[in-house]
Amino acid sequence: MHRHGYQGRKFSRERDQRRALMKGLATSLVEHGKIETTLPKAKELVRHIEKIITKAKKGDLANRRAVIASLSTQAAAFRLVDVIAPQLTGRTSGHVRVTRTRLRVGDGAQLATIAFVDDIKEVEKN
Repeated sequence: MHRHGYQGRKFSRERDQRRALMKGLATSLVEHGKIETTLPKAKELVRHIEKIITKAKKGDLANRRAVIASLSTQAAAFRLVDVIAPQLTGRTSGHVRVTRTRLRVGDGAQLATIAFVDDIKEVEKN
């Protein structure tokens, strides 16, 4: 049996669970700016979040609704579109970086941090 043409990692989860996992990781990344997770999850999150950031940078109504649908909370979606995306306009891709950190004590899994490449500054609301 071959795996030709199959894209993405399964993580021993069903489709709905995988989608919820990516949605939660993306929301945490937007809220905190940097998260630590296992290396395969971080690599898969890069594929997921890059598409969301591209939509957030366009910022029209349809793309804003797509960003809201792909993150867990509206607050995170608004933060991505209104605060983070305008600071990432200088790049066309490569908005996040994955860095290997340590081996987890319990099971020896390779952990990694995923963070935005550019420093995200908080914009004060008037």
